[in-house]
Amino acid sequence: MRRLLVVLLAVVLIAAGGAGLWFWSYLTTVHAGRDEVVVAIPRGAGVRGIGAILAARGLLEDDIRFLAYVHFAGLTTRLKAGEYSIPPGLTPPEVLQLLATGATLRHQVTVPEGLRLEQVAEIFARGGWVERDRFLTLARDPGFIAGLGITVEHLEGYLFPETYTLLRQETDAASVLRLMVAQFEREWAKIRPAQPGPMSRHQLVTLASIVEKETGVAEERPLIARVFLNRLARSMRLQSDPTVIYGLVDFSGNLTRNHLRQATPYNTYVIPALPPGPICSPGRAALEAVLRPAESNALYFVSKNDGSHVFSTNLADHNRAVRAYQKAR
Repeated sequence: MRRLLVVLLAVVLIAAGGAGLWFWSYLTTVHAGRDEVVVAIPRGAGVRGIGAILAARGLLEDDIRFLAYVHFAGLTTRLKAGEYSIPPGLTPPEVLQLLATGATLRHQVTVPEGLRLEQVAEIFARGGWVERDRFLTLARDPGFIAGLGITVEHLEGYLFPETYTLLRQETDAASVLRLMVAQFEREWAKIRPAQPGPMSRHQLVTLASIVEKETGVAEERPLIARVFLNRLARSMRLQSDPTVIYGLVDFSGNLTRNHLRQATPYNTYVIPALPPGPICSPGRAALEAVLRPAESNALYFVSKNDGSHVFSTNLADHNRAVRAYQKAR
């Protein structure tokens, strides 16, 4: 009987020792390869789901040792969702501790000045941040827009061009739109006039969007803004090609005389005022140009085909500049 007990004890100790070695090997074995591994942990994945995801990427083995370590290390409720970059050479405990820190990847997405709603949607859709149609639907949804605290029909002009830092698993169409409108509000607060002028904010943003599209030469923006303000003061049509293009459906890239005569709410060759809203997202420089325009009596400008323009105070000089720089349409 004594001999049987000794044998059984020996078996238990050997088994315990083997289990300990098995568990120890789990804690110390490096499963990551030579390159970093980017892994996305969705919200609500749970411990078992996280184990399966990490195992599928070759970062650890998803067995009872994983569950035991998570439990005894107090990580059951501390593993955070998000996108992580796992460097090579980490052990399973080091991988899990990284997920517990919440040190997720941060991505930068740049939205240039002068883009339309559809173009902004394309930038974020290409990066997998949003669904394009959902983005555009929300940007035109009265209820969603009202929740942003602005009174406009759509968000054209209010999605501020900027470089944004985004996190996977925390970004969707609604959050991107809120982020961009909030950035617009922050920038506007820095430059808005101390006293209200004759134009509403919406009209100023609309004019700034036209200035943004008319020139890529920074120093010209205040002068172009002045030209348009001078024309508005004299009840002259703005005659801005970019506004015509905005109002066209399926524009091919060739603006014709027929286009200039086509009646749309945005055709400033036809309507005697500003269009009903912005035609793109103006940057801060264009907004400032409208708020602080240059001093000038100019009423006309024409492209020199190099990005810059010739400005004129009268029609005769303008026509001469047109003949010098522009081919007849």
